[in-house]
Amino acid sequence: RLLYHLEKEEQMPDGMCIDAEGKLWVACIDGGRVIRIDPETGKRIQTVRLPTPRITSCCFGGKDYSEMYVTSAYDGLDEAALAKEPHAGEIFKITGLGVKGIPQNFYAA
Repeated sequence: RLLYHLEKEEQMPDGMCIDAEGKLWVACIDGGRVIRIDPETGKRIQTVRLPTPRITSCCFGGKDYSEMYVTSAYDGLDEAALAKEPHAGEIFKITGLGVKGIPQNFYAA
């Protein structure tokens, strides 16, 4: 089923994760943001803007899973574009979101 229709400025979805409240976090590549979506209502409930547009993935981490780590890309950008986007390719740590992630599942080999 369709969960959420991205707004034009959100561009295209890329990596995703789920928080402890069951909400979906979506990295918006070429949109410069991570958005939080309520899967029950299909509404965007939070937006975190980042200082570069090519946001590729997000996950929770840290001692109590209260930090979000967000990756970005620089591939496909020429020197002129990289000069305008000095943070492209960096990893960002976001704190103070007011929500935590959940531990990953481990499976026996």
